[in-house]
Amino acid sequence: MCGIIGVIDRTMSRMDGSHIKRALSLMDERGSGEGAGYVAYGIYPDYADCYAIHVFFDNLLEPKTKVDAILKQWGRIVHQEEIPTYEQPGLKKEHIPWRYFFKPYADLMVGTTNPDDDNVTNLVMKINSEIEGALVFSSGKNLGVFKASGWPEDVANFYRIEDYEGYIWLAHNRYPTNTSGWWGGAHPFNLLDWSVVHNGEITSYGTNRRYVEGHGYQCTMLTDTEVVAYLFDLLGRKHGLPSEMVVEALAPPFWDEIDEMPEKKEEFMKALRLTYGPALMNGPFAIVVATKDGIVGFTDRIKLRPLIVGENGSKLYISSEEAAIRTMDPDVDTIYMPRAGEPVIGRVVE
Repeated sequence: MCGIIGVIDRTMSRMDGSHIKRALSLMDERGSGEGAGYVAYGIYPDYADCYAIHVFFDNLLEPKTKVDAILKQWGRIVHQEEIPTYEQPGLKKEHIPWRYFFKPYADLMVGTTNPDDDNVTNLVMKINSEIEGALVFSSGKNLGVFKASGWPEDVANFYRIEDYEGYIWLAHNRYPTNTSGWWGGAHPFNLLDWSVVHNGEITSYGTNRRYVEGHGYQCTMLTDTEVVAYLFDLLGRKHGLPSEMVVEALAPPFWDEIDEMPEKKEEFMKALRLTYGPALMNGPFAIVVATKDGIVGFTDRIKLRPLIVGENGSKLYISSEEAAIRTMDPDVDTIYMPRAGEPVIGRVVE
């Protein structure tokens, strides 16, 4: 049921949030008013070398004091402020959105390949699992997630999304089925450079969750989509797999299809499935994932959720509905539906 949409300008030309706001609002029937959100890349050029850490606080007393103390212990707060919001009749402000621009101490993670990223990952897990009344929901460089419980247009107006300009945008209209609607459960889900929007259900969540938690991640947001962000971080960042291979690991062909592949491809796919068996995702799903370098969209292996792709010049669109794409770009000249499990990838060209 959920509505998803993503767009990338591969030349890294920035777009304001007004168009994706209209496109997501077009899919209101795919939501229930219990969650919507947006993420944009390239919105913090003045702090591009800092991690932009967005936090929901229940109040600015005890939980914020504890978060401040941890951040100062682990690095340097370059700047911090309450994220500007604007009262909306249809949206109750349940939390205080706050943002820190933060530089970690690299020497805390000596011996790791990406000490800053590992430092911030551990920081996010610690805050979200140990500090009551605080939730980190965005932690990448030069990007930001903006989400809440509400309809897409109310959430967009609450944060005044049109004031932000990014070269990649993802947006999501939530229809929660197995979990309650709350601010932390709204999409997108983010860790470091990875942001995820998802329509459907990850029925393998229990297995996937145990797998990522065995690698140090902690699932605290009470929804299956959170684990997808951690799987991409584990396979894509820590294990260095390209996006195509991550998708093949998460949504691989069936065994009988692998058996009919050419010998070398068959051997590779069998090795991939055996290596990453606990990462395989089952269930009906359509997913779009963004990083600073591009976006990738894919569905489950029998395509039980819709995914539509549009292209026009340097722009690539991925959405639940063609109408949403045409709302963003009436002149889009190519529309198609990818095959089940087939990744659609748009990369920036610098």
